[in-house]
Amino acid sequence: MEIKEFIDKFAEAIEVEDASALTPETNFRDLEEWSSLSVMLLIAFYDEEFEKELTQDQIKASSTIQDLYNLAIA
Repeated sequence: MEIKEFIDKFAEAIEVEDASALTPETNFRDLEEWSSLSVMLLIAFYDEEFEKELTQDQIKASSTIQDLYNLAIA
């Protein structure tokens, strides 16, 4: 999966209104839509899309969408 497709699916997973403003360098924690519910949605997204278990520690250690993408493709 390319980063652009990941960004679109990430935005859909956490219900971002305007995905066109997102880049790999975007700090996802700064997004208006980011909340504790987003963490759960992101974990479910990784399980469904990549069949990977994403932990809260991995999310805490990440800050950009690129960081999350790197975990997905690792």
